[in-house]
Amino acid sequence: MKITRVQTFPLFLSKEDADNSYAGDTAIEHRGYMIRPPWRSLYSPGYETLLVKIETDDGLVGWGEALAPVAPEVAAAIVDHLLTPLILGEDPRSVRTLWHRMSESMRERGHLTGHQADAMAAVDIALWDLWGHATGLSVSELAGGRFTETLPTYVSGIRGIDDSDRAERAAELVEAGVRRIKLHLGTDLHTDLATFDAIRSVHPDLDVALDAHWTYRLGEAKALGRELDERKAWFFEAPLAPEDVEGHRDLASSIDTPVAIGEAMRSRFEFTDWLTRRAVGLTQPDIGRTGITEGLAIAAVADAFHVQVAPHHSAAFGIAMAAGVHVAASATSLLAFEYQPFTLPVANLILTEPLEVKPDGGFVVPTGPGLGVTVDENVIKEFVRR
Repeated sequence: MKITRVQTFPLFLSKEDADNSYAGDTAIEHRGYMIRPPWRSLYSPGYETLLVKIETDDGLVGWGEALAPVAPEVAAAIVDHLLTPLILGEDPRSVRTLWHRMSESMRERGHLTGHQADAMAAVDIALWDLWGHATGLSVSELAGGRFTETLPTYVSGIRGIDDSDRAERAAELVEAGVRRIKLHLGTDLHTDLATFDAIRSVHPDLDVALDAHWTYRLGEAKALGRELDERKAWFFEAPLAPEDVEGHRDLASSIDTPVAIGEAMRSRFEFTDWLTRRAVGLTQPDIGRTGITEGLAIAAVADAFHVQVAPHHSAAFGIAMAAGVHVAASATSLLAFEYQPFTLPVANLILTEPLEVKPDGGFVVPTGPGLGVTVDENVIKEFVRR
């Protein structure tokens, strides 16, 4: 079996196409993209992603996806010009060998980070999908087996015009059986705590986490963390700038609430550094940025430090989501998988059969070969942007 063709599909769905925008209603236009102050990162005005299709000489196809929420054309160019020549003519079942070749090829040129890593993640996911189709096994079976058929999850993000509105929406989720919610905050200590308290008061058994989106300075984060300790918060995510490892270590040693980190990282080496310094209490790799091969390695490293894994998932579509679900199902120290109800319909747009989530938020692990999902190429062609 040999790889004969690799294709890239940078996709863009407008807010109207998706009937939604990941940036949300409070975002403002910024040079063709959106920002949501006080958060610093750029967001798409709609949804963007990169899909990769790999074909073999015997007619098998594998699909991959990078979490590329802005400018997916950049990661596509890396796949087209740098990665495709490294895998053409090779056996797609040699996933670890090909992963090593791709990462070594750009060793002194950002091989573990940024767009290079994102592009490798998409190719890696496609290779695992192909391997599964070649054997008839699912990705989680190829990884050694599943610990569960339905993933524990948490609902990530509750939209509303004010805390009262958000609390009403949280109550609806609780009525459906949800008991874990993460709030996307990071405004200031008073505002964040007011929102936290409004949601926490909805149900006595509700676990509530706070994602600060990297907005706080160390003193502020410590003050907020102490308040979260008093409230028995579930975890405190992305409190400081993502490059501040020592700040996170200081914070983690100062509070009881677990400090959750991972969406900005892409390799086992980064996670090992943070774990060694005890700067993280909950790891959150995003498989759309790490790929399956590295994602499994990250989960193993976290387990070696007795730290749980709660894979991140945000604006990527159904292929990356399925990959994340399989890695989560294979992780020995899984806490929960991130579930954003308002992005799931967008993720499912490119699939012929949607990924299933139970009413209480549990993700059903696909059991078909490879990723266990089928891509609707007609939908993809409709939204390709070159």
